[in-house]
Amino acid sequence: MLAYYIYYRVEPTRAAVAETRVRELQTALDCRTGVAGRLLKKRDEPHLWMEVYEEVEDPVRFEEALAQLVEEKGLRTLLAPGAERRVECFVMG
Repeated sequence: MLAYYIYYRVEPTRAAVAETRVRELQTALDCRTGVAGRLLKKRDEPHLWMEVYEEVEDPVRFEEALAQLVEEKGLRTLLAPGAERRVECFVMG
């Protein structure tokens, strides 16, 4: 099984909208793939966020659904200038 860690900086003035959309994305992703996500915010740096998705059994299906939902929710438009969503994938052992 795999675990995905996705981190990025959000535009501070759009943080409330970004949080709503990320939570909508996570709900839809859970419905489509059965993978529940968590949203974390860095202590002392509240606009650095991390999405965590663990126990991913079908990475192709998960990654396709995630990419589609990121586009549908317009998440890239809510990032801080110059920021991007960075995806790290680890094997759970």
